[in-house]
Amino acid sequence: MTAPHAPKVAGIEPTFTGSAHTAAPAAPETSSATQPAAVHERLAAWLSDLTTLHDLTERLARTDTLDGALDELLRAGAFLVGARRGLVTLEPPDGLGPETTVGLGLGLADLGHLETVPRRATPVGRLLDGHEAWTPNAAVPNAALPNAAVPGDGVSSGGAGAAGASSGGAGASAASTVHVARPTGATAHGTGSAGPSDAPADSATGPPAPVQAPLGPPGSPGPSAAPTDPPSPPAAASFGLCELSQPDLAAEPGLDPRLREVAARLGYAASYAVPLVVEPLPEKDAADALSVKASEAAPHEGAHPAAPGQRRPSGADAAHVHPIGVAVWLYDRPAEPTERGRRLLALYRSYAAAHLSRLIELDRRRRSERALHAELLPARLPRVPGVRLAVRHATGPKGGGDWYDALPLPDGALSLSVGSVTGSGPSAVGAMGRLRAALRAYAVMEGEDPVAVLSDLELLLRLTEPARSATALFAFAEPPVTDPLGGPSARKIVLAGAGHCPPLIVGEHRTEFVETTLSAPLGMLSCWEAPSVELEPAPGETLLLYSDGLLHRSGDPVDRAFARLHAAAAGLPRSVREDPEALVDHLVRAMLPQGLTDETSSEDVVLLAARFEP
Repeated sequence: MTAPHAPKVAGIEPTFTGSAHTAAPAAPETSSATQPAAVHERLAAWLSDLTTLHDLTERLARTDTLDGALDELLRAGAFLVGARRGLVTLEPPDGLGPETTVGLGLGLADLGHLETVPRRATPVGRLLDGHEAWTPNAAVPNAALPNAAVPGDGVSSGGAGAAGASSGGAGASAASTVHVARPTGATAHGTGSAGPSDAPADSATGPPAPVQAPLGPPGSPGPSAAPTDPPSPPAAASFGLCELSQPDLAAEPGLDPRLREVAARLGYAASYAVPLVVEPLPEKDAADALSVKASEAAPHEGAHPAAPGQRRPSGADAAHVHPIGVAVWLYDRPAEPTERGRRLLALYRSYAAAHLSRLIELDRRRRSERALHAELLPARLPRVPGVRLAVRHATGPKGGGDWYDALPLPDGALSLSVGSVTGSGPSAVGAMGRLRAALRAYAVMEGEDPVAVLSDLELLLRLTEPARSATALFAFAEPPVTDPLGGPSARKIVLAGAGHCPPLIVGEHRTEFVETTLSAPLGMLSCWEAPSVELEPAPGETLLLYSDGLLHRSGDPVDRAFARLHAAAAGLPRSVREDPEALVDHLVRAMLPQGLTDETSSEDVVLLAARFEP
């Protein structure tokens, strides 16, 4: 096509001077009819890749637990690289944990076999422990790339899989290869290395293919190269495209014998490993990070785009980047992923690493809250003559305010209590700890009058926690009274409740709820008052105190949950009924099919059993 001429004005033909930046005229096209078809094919491929990444990242974003995110990462990666099995190892570099290994298509025995391989010979060890400060250029120095070439210059990069990755064993290289992304124009130094490439990346196929460098066994010296000065790191290195590929373990020289043996035992012939790297944010406040200019936020040519609000490390930042883990996929036969699979996986795992980093911080916070919650509860139940105690307790993922207590009192008396503070999180846990400590003090001073204990607790709550309310159930078991005729000792229990679930008495001849009088939770009324209830358990009967989380976690409406709990307690075998530990386990299984460790429920659970021996 030719540029249109400006119209002549008053018989004067204007003269146009060519711009200094105008590119040289392109060569004449061989076929103008095939160009639209090629563009449509490239756009269709782009659209397909974007749709695939959108679906996979959306599935990953739905995960809210660390185990669920690791499982989804393995499945998505296996789909992209064409593998059937894999594993991911998390080892945060700060040493604060959690450290875990999750497998896809691998059982616990298989993971145990893999752990017997020396760490320095495994992909996990080579990517995590190979260097004190992990960077792509440090993992494979430029001087160790004598045959490397910048993509686009037509020079082979050391293997049949460089030009286009093979999906079978015929085109796979026997030696391990590490792929390192280089910005356009970077030079691979060494004998036989290609010079700077000016060829731009193909706009339709995405970033250029990564450079490959054959490696020997771990710890072996690299290929000989002419002595050159070590190159300075690029201004914006791509941390998302470093990988370790072992396309044919059987043919790889210098492979660790134990790794070869385990690979044969488990039946995999090739592996592909990538580090999970979280790129650091700039050292400025969040407002500046979110208002990065478009020119600064644009990814470097040849590198995958960074997540919003992130920048690529360079200079001093690059020396402090460490992966949080490594993902490894295993092939049943010699193979390695295609270039398209590598490119999509590099984009996907950049977002996956950021998501895992957030879940790691969330998991740490939940663990610390649970540890704090556990420290505020009894470390163990007391030993009381004539009474056997058992408890089951679970804290919700946000950290709740449910508590329980069993306190021996003078003259053989015993106080039992359960309660719940409204809210969740550290503030609710702290309020729970203060109320429980106050309840213990009131129990020592006036435990024989449960109504007075709860009245004082309600007054303390209104004075110190005016914005909170709480439910509580307090039981005072009097010292046993000896029968003068030689019969079993008798006990009397006095109870008082404040908006809490009624206790359940379980015995050979009865299973019934103890009807405590209805009363409002503590802190709801200006003056709390409720009469107490007296109960005389028969020898061998068990008193059950529980929180409403046991009912809510069952998934049934409250009335049906009460009926379900009554039916489960009434149908207990005699051997289970006589053992409080077996009794609480049986009721937990009957009420909570998902168990106490259900991460999907935000409810705390408390179940306290006190069996009065004959």
